[in-house]
Amino acid sequence: MEQTIDPTLGPVLARTGDERAVLTSFLDFHRAVLLRKLRGLSDADARRRLVPSATTLLGLVKHLTMVERNWFPTLLAPEPGDVYLTSEEDAVASFLLGDQENVAGIVEAYERACARSRAVAASVDLDHVVPHPQLGEVSVRWVLVHLIEETARHAGHADILRELTDGECGAL
Repeated sequence: MEQTIDPTLGPVLARTGDERAVLTSFLDFHRAVLLRKLRGLSDADARRRLVPSATTLLGLVKHLTMVERNWFPTLLAPEPGDVYLTSEEDAVASFLLGDQENVAGIVEAYERACARSRAVAASVDLDHVVPHPQLGEVSVRWVLVHLIEETARHAGHADILRELTDGECGAL
């Protein structure tokens, strides 16, 4: 009997791919998991605080939108006016939601940021090194691994928040 693989599991499909294919498939998988945590939720539920910190499901996606912009376009292919955000205040603010922000708008911004990140990352070699304002030099490979780690960690937070919201859990 032939076994089929769920096509939503990019890392499984890339299991014999080259390094870039493996890294980008894991990052895209965790990006998709994060967005699945918002599926079917109202704006009110996505904004609801369920833990003592200001962390919310929607705030996690907003934060990762800033992370995507910071690490890929701003660091690797900056445009005039791009500023790399480094302060603790910037990090905290990236989770906070304005009164008019909603699931549709935050998801659209995140998807645009991810698309731009994919394009920037694909345009440079994994060994390409750039200066980082806090770390010295970093390679594109290191940035990809860091974004996998950051996105996966926050997708885990989102999984817990979603389970607390309505009992839904699991990566898919």
